[in-house]
Order: sequence, then C-alpha cells, then structure tokens
Amino acid sequence: MPKPISIPRPLVRVNQWTIFLSVVLTWITGQHWLLTIPLVANLLGVLTGFNPIMRFAKLFLTKDIKSYIPEDIGQQKFNAGIACVCLAGGLLGFVLDISVIAYSFTIMVALASFIAILGFCIGCFLHFQLKQFQYRKS
Repeated sequence: MPKPISIPRPLVRVNQWTIFLSVVLTWITGQHWLLTIPLVANLLGVLTGFNPIMRFAKLFLTKDIKSYIPEDIGQQKFNAGIACVCLAGGLLGFVLDISVIAYSFTIMVALASFIAILGFCIGCFLHFQLKQFQYRKS
C-alpha cells in the first residue's frame, strides 16, 4: 500500500481545534497537563506518522477520503513540529512556574492554530520562506 502524500483538511482542522482548545482550557482551568494531549499526538505524528487525534477524527468522515481538500503531509509535519516546540515550551513554563515563558509559547501556538482555522497558515508561510531561502542560497 503506497504511503499517503496528503491529509484531508477536516482532519487537519480537528487537530488545530484540539491545539487551540487545549491551550484555552489550560488558561481557564490552570490544568497545564491538558497541553500534553496535543503535544503527544503531534509528537507521535511527526515521529511516526500516527496522530491519534486525526486517526480518531477519521472515523467521522462521511465522504470518500479523496473527496476532501488535501493538505500536504510534509507541510503538516513541519507545522506539527513548530506546534510541539510551542506546546512543550508552554508546558515547561507552567511546570517550572515561569509565567512569561508559559504564556509566550501558549499564546503563539493558540494564535497560530486559530489563524490557521480561519484560513491562513503561519507555519506554511514560514516553511515557504525557508524553502525560498534554501533555494536562493544554493
């Protein structure tokens, strides 16, 4: 079976909502362990290609998988890597009781995920700029 080269957009959106809502719930409840849910899921996605949030959400897709707008897997792994850094930084900040670090990282990841939900992917823009820089450098 060939490896998929894309992920259906609804699965990506569920992951983005999970990140955003986990951060907001962390702020509201003070339960910083909630950040581990998207952190572990995205870390697994980057390292193994298996994101349990997306796998669970896939059960609820009603149409053929190819009928959804595709999102590039490589791009999504890049974005998930950035999200992991921010989620881990935020979690570490909360655990060490360094509020400026905790909130700086969680604000960044919450904003990025919410802006992506609205339609503009900051991680995609950064990835494109990185590729352009590498191309010009070579």
